[in-house]
Amino acid sequence: MNINSSIYVAGGNTLIGAAILRALEKAGYSNTFSEKDEDLKNVKQIDTFFRERKPEFVFLAAGKTGGIDANMKYPAELMLDNLLIACNIIECAHRHGVKKLLYLASSCSYPRDCAQPMKEESLLTGLLEPTNEAYAVAKIAGIKLCQAYRSQYGSNFIVGIPANAFGPSDDFSEEDSHVVAALIRKMHEAKANNRKQVDVWGTGNPQREFIFIDDLADACLFIMNNYDTPEPINLGSGTAFSIRNLAETIREVVGFNGSIVYDTSKPDGMPIKSLDNSKIIDLGWSPHFSLREGLAITYKWYRKVD
Repeated sequence: MNINSSIYVAGGNTLIGAAILRALEKAGYSNTFSEKDEDLKNVKQIDTFFRERKPEFVFLAAGKTGGIDANMKYPAELMLDNLLIACNIIECAHRHGVKKLLYLASSCSYPRDCAQPMKEESLLTGLLEPTNEAYAVAKIAGIKLCQAYRSQYGSNFIVGIPANAFGPSDDFSEEDSHVVAALIRKMHEAKANNRKQVDVWGTGNPQREFIFIDDLADACLFIMNNYDTPEPINLGSGTAFSIRNLAETIREVVGFNGSIVYDTSKPDGMPIKSLDNSKIIDLGWSPHFSLREGLAITYKWYRKVD
């Protein structure tokens, strides 16, 4: 990308998409945009959008996401929305001659019992985690679709697989939030209302890798400019934490003095999800924020908007 390239961020209202737009602006890119009223599930509207705006580069960060609860309640909605959006954006990018597209998949795409840390070549080598299978299948379809367009048409479509992203502007709602946002909200509310305990789903033992959203956006710009290979590339911080350790860290950041109770009747999800980020590290990228630094920034933002 050069400084005047026409750059479209699909899903600019999402956590990741908004961060990519901020990162592009900070880096001095002057011709960036996202959709406003277009329905990304409507291929005619998206086709018109591409024809009128003529993007040269596309970051595909759009799609519906949710935590374990949302994945179990709305598998059809999560699967269909993500399939339609990926198909529409990828096809229109090809049809209108986009120079390069970055599709953002998910670490949920890896098999449940994948060897850790998860290497890119482990995709499709085993069964998926049942609690998010529908969402994962949609994301895998997007990966394979990018590779298919590259194989058949020579399209320069690449795939990034992010670790669990968090940061300001995350979804803190009770139903759709992921673990970091959910725990920040719960502990903040418990502190404000002088509650003595906070309940956390599962045993607290599963391990997850988290990446602060500014680091993820930086990684997305980096691979857009430095990676042109058909195989997906992991975008991670390189360190996994147990949910128990995460909860304790958030308790310290929030200043909640009550107890944490683990509800073992609730599912844990995958036992471990840690990405092997050696490929992007070898290319010269590295994260800037520690987990605690990212959590402190996120909580400061949450307190302002709460």
